Amino acid sequence: MMNSNEPEEGNDDLYEHFRFVADKGQQPLRVDKYLMNRIEHVTRNKIQKAATDGNIFVNNNPVKSNYKVKANDVVTVLFEHPPYEFLLTPEDIPLDIIYEDEQVVVVNKPAGMVVHPGHGNYSGTLINALTFHFENLPNNSSNRPGLVHRIDKDTSGLLVIAKTEEAMTHLAKQFFNKSTEREYVALVWGNLEEDNGTIEGHIGRHPKNRLQNTVFEGDDADEKGKPAITHYKVLERLGYVTLVSCKLETGRTHQIRVHLKYIGHTLFNDERYGGHEILKGTHFTKYKQFVENCFKVLPRQALHARTLGFEHPTTGKMLRFEVPIPDDMLACLDKWRNYSQHVIE
Repeated sequence: MMNSNEPEEGNDDLYEHFRFVADKGQQPLRVDKYLMNRIEHVTRNKIQKAATDGNIFVNNNPVKSNYKVKANDVVTVLFEHPPYEFLLTPEDIPLDIIYEDEQVVVVNKPAGMVVHPGHGNYSGTLINALTFHFENLPNNSSNRPGLVHRIDKDTSGLLVIAKTEEAMTHLAKQFFNKSTEREYVALVWGNLEEDNGTIEGHIGRHPKNRLQNTVFEGDDADEKGKPAITHYKVLERLGYVTLVSCKLETGRTHQIRVHLKYIGHTLFNDERYGGHEILKGTHFTKYKQFVENCFKVLPRQALHARTLGFEHPTTGKMLRFEVPIPDDMLACLDKWRNYSQHVIE
């Protein structure tokens, strides 16, 4: 993506890789530290080298690493080559196709697969696989072929892909109007008080850890977050953990992970949000070993996009798909079932 605001004369062959607008409440902070909090898979040395090479700009002017970012500053990182995610290479990666016709493809994404190329993940993504298996996929507004929605790298489950411009427009409108059906299964820490409920809370970037999102309340809610609604239902109580079904009314980044943590029930083994620690249970060494074994069989957050429903772009028929909980999550559940029956009771 070319940078529409050229930083200075002579830099018209630079490509924008990152752009951040500092919050209104931003306290002065060195630009290298500011970028460390916002860019995944990057070292401070790389950021400082980019500054030395004249690739970091604030309000269209090149700055050094010790520049202090202030409220409303526009921070951009520019390089002479296009972002790698736009240099898309089709790759012969097998796809688990659940349904396909002339307009749409529904795939079951395995855990560990990134949906689209981005910083630190330029190959092996779902988009690399899709562009190999399907020709002329339409681009979405972010120039990502076929992509209508996404799920996190370590979340497994269903995604619908648009094969035509018509399907892209129709499906994007459904997601925008919240008329799709999406149900996830999650294993969370703790025993939820209610059998079902609704979590409402504006979700936005965490002010201190930019790799996380968080819920904003009160006066900050509208300014710093976007409205988000998650409906949950308890499927199985397993002592120190609970299996829940979550239905999304909105589709914010990390929504289920953030909302469940907000009510005190972080996803099991969700490292980014602290679920890879023992959050409930005893202090016995035997129990700690048991939990470690659970983490080994399920080395990711316990979240699976089980159900997906949408209106077909041309026939108007409501399509609904469901895929079973994957083996790694089942193995972890079986351990907890056995533990809760024989140890807790």
